[in-house]
Amino acid sequence: MTILLTGASGFIGSAVLRQLRLQGRDVTAIVRSPEKAAKVEALGATAVIGDITDSELVTELAIASDGVIHLASPGDDSSRDVDDAFVTAVFAGLEGSDKRYVHTGGIWVWGSNPDITEDSPRNAPPITAWRWEIEKRVLEAQGVSTTLIAPAIVFGHGAGILSIFTDGQYGQGTAPAVQLVGDGSQHWTTVHVDDLAELYILAFDLGESGSTYIGASGENPTVREIGEAAAVGQNLDSRVEERSVDETRARLGEAFADALLLDQQARGSAARIDLGWEPNGPSILDELRTGSYASKG
Repeated sequence: MTILLTGASGFIGSAVLRQLRLQGRDVTAIVRSPEKAAKVEALGATAVIGDITDSELVTELAIASDGVIHLASPGDDSSRDVDDAFVTAVFAGLEGSDKRYVHTGGIWVWGSNPDITEDSPRNAPPITAWRWEIEKRVLEAQGVSTTLIAPAIVFGHGAGILSIFTDGQYGQGTAPAVQLVGDGSQHWTTVHVDDLAELYILAFDLGESGSTYIGASGENPTVREIGEAAAVGQNLDSRVEERSVDETRARLGEAFADALLLDQQARGSAARIDLGWEPNGPSILDELRTGSYASKG
């Protein structure tokens, strides 16, 4: 079985690729450069240099595959059009085959909510408001067996969003301090990247067509707790500084900041019940204090 994987050189995609190869799966990865091709080939994938906006290439590779896991995204204003075109192209290759297609969404589409489930009403901030139209196409597709994965805040191996707490851009007070996102009272629902990779593979193998799974470990710390753990890891004696909404927007950009200011908690129970998923990666707070994000100095 050959799985077509997009985003294979990225943070989440490379974790999915590693686990697929550990299981002996054959993987074809679309990458945009020889450098990225070398990276995925070193992990055992067959690299195809091209772009996910090349509809003919995507359709051709989808036809040749036994299913597709889609993780690539530009992460900018073109994301909606790129994702929409990719779904159209991949369905042209998969429709009528009942092959598996796993699509990537995100936790922010549910907005602030203290107990998010897959059935919770969506209340997306502007940065992800475009997703639902495409996700409906995916979930309602005929002749393709589809699953949507909505990752929580992803961390692990010193990478991802948590770099905003550990990049050395500390506050301007009397002593260095980690800058919070807002006042830090909001919760973030989180998942270790290796646990999330396992969920993608379980969804590819076992997910029913039209299913949605939230990839959340059940660990939902406040941003203040995250910032304090980061301060310990950066040898800043637990020092954190609150920031106003306006200051946070100025630092991170309005759309990104508004997403990070959401107050979200989720348990990810459906994936455990339906797929047997068992997230057991390191705690986000431990990773910040003494793990992959901690200062080595």
